[in-house]
Amino acid sequence: LAALTVTVAAGALGALDDLAGSASRKGLRGHLGALRRREVTTGAVKVAGLALTGLVGAVNADRGRRAADEAVGVVVNGPASTASAAVSTVVGGAVVAGAANAANLFDLRPGRALKVVMGAAGPLALAGSTSAGAALGASAGVIGDDLAGVSMLGDTGANAAGALVGLALVERTGLRGRLVALGVLTALTLASERISFTKVIEANGVLRRIDEWGRVRP
Repeated sequence: LAALTVTVAAGALGALDDLAGSASRKGLRGHLGALRRREVTTGAVKVAGLALTGLVGAVNADRGRRAADEAVGVVVNGPASTASAAVSTVVGGAVVAGAANAANLFDLRPGRALKVVMGAAGPLALAGSTSAGAALGASAGVIGDDLAGVSMLGDTGANAAGALVGLALVERTGLRGRLVALGVLTALTLASERISFTKVIEANGVLRRIDEWGRVRP
């Protein structure tokens, strides 16, 4: 249920931005600036929607984890544990939303975002995450056309794939791991406002070769 929720919702929010969004407002700064002028952009709607999507996904994931723990006799009670669990779920929701946005930040060249998704999902899939396995399999299924320029992810695909990886992180980590993931995702988001990921990749030989591998040149 959690995987289905975040995939469909994040994809739908991305589709809204793809189909009705304007290129005049870009990045978190652009959308927040528009809000200050009382202008609601599709990007702002997507940010709010992804936050809600991430929270719903984290709630369902943690509910499933608690049910599994109770099934084997592991029960933790008390106000402190309840408060900690609530904080962990909220942070988990932010991780899902942040991962959805982060995947979209890399969708600037054919195949790039899918390579990032596959690189992040691979270890999680090996660790037993079915959400990561779904993200890995779906990415592998479409990366050929993306690299060839026959199709593209857009916000629709990138947001859905990133949210699924974020959910996999939530499913496999506790509060500490989620805080680390959220810190990394926040740093990436803030960095994207000031630096070009493409320039960074092209300036590094190893990253450039990975980025260009399989891409069909015009």
